[in-house]
Amino acid sequence: MIFRLSSVAALLVLLLSSCASNSGLPILSKSRVGGTFHGCAVYTTAQPSPNLVRQTAGKPKDKHGMPFYKASERTRLVRTTAYTCSEDDHIEYGSMNAAGTPLRYTNRVRSAAADWAVYPVGTLFRIKGMSQLFVVDDYGSALTGTNTVDIYTPCKSHMNTWGKRHVELTVVQWGSYTRSAEILAKRMHHPHCARMHAAIQRMASARAAATAAR
Repeated sequence: MIFRLSSVAALLVLLLSSCASNSGLPILSKSRVGGTFHGCAVYTTAQPSPNLVRQTAGKPKDKHGMPFYKASERTRLVRTTAYTCSEDDHIEYGSMNAAGTPLRYTNRVRSAAADWAVYPVGTLFRIKGMSQLFVVDDYGSALTGTNTVDIYTPCKSHMNTWGKRHVELTVVQWGSYTRSAEILAKRMHHPHCARMHAAIQRMASARAAATAAR
């Protein structure tokens, strides 16, 4: 019985540690995040600049009261949450993201989820107060139609500590709406995927019409 329990415990550890797997990048396992051996370190974020907060006045807002921005406005006030692969709504996907690659969590690059009609797959951004570069390679049904960005962490305690934060986010490089649409087109049976795909198609049609009118 003791042997069986030990085997089960070892299997659970292996499954959970797989959440942090990622080929080609050095990974911080759950037990070593932040350079410690006792759970995840809590990374702090800096307060958004007062001027950035003032600039949100008069902008259209999403259901959380957060502003929509033009693509040219790369520095923005954004609502963020955090998620982990051991949550009930993500556990079936394990360590994989919506782009079909392993979730990233290193000292250099970390995965994030968003509405791909707002932040297309491959979008790179930074958060004020943090040194890491984030890449949008995932999405979530609760994010659709919002400006919220969901930060990936392999540690559930860090996810809970992060909670909901308003941060100053700067887009370093935009991802691809074309690639986003291609991925989503194969998943139209999911309402949130169909909704993101439709929003991307509307933007493409609006750009085409604007180009034709010149």
